[in-house]
Amino acid sequence: MAYFTLQFGLIDNLSGFIIVKTMISLTLEAAKQIEKMSSDSDSDNILRIFIEPGGCSGFEYGMSMDKPRETDQLGESQGVRFAVDGESLEYLSGTEIHFDDGLTGKGFEIRNPNAQSTCGCGKSFS
Repeated sequence: MAYFTLQFGLIDNLSGFIIVKTMISLTLEAAKQIEKMSSDSDSDNILRIFIEPGGCSGFEYGMSMDKPRETDQLGESQGVRFAVDGESLEYLSGTEIHFDDGLTGKGFEIRNPNAQSTCGCGKSFS
């Protein structure tokens, strides 16, 4: 498995060089919420961030607690470890995940600079 710190860039497992490229980051609010939600999960599980075909704009964002797979890219942000499959990582590079629980909050918010358009609910993009 390749490991990288998603706030700072990709670390090439073979050469040890850092490839400067912004990956995925979590805000402190998102990290706290994920920690709360994962307290009931199996201790081997980590956050999985993914995209899949669907939604009104072409792709949907998804998150779940899951065991890392051999082909995953593993990362950490704000102390939260997570896994992303290579195909999803292409679409999620530079993304920030935020959590809003205020009066008008809508839960997790995906701020994806690669999205050309998003639907009104913010859960799908193209």
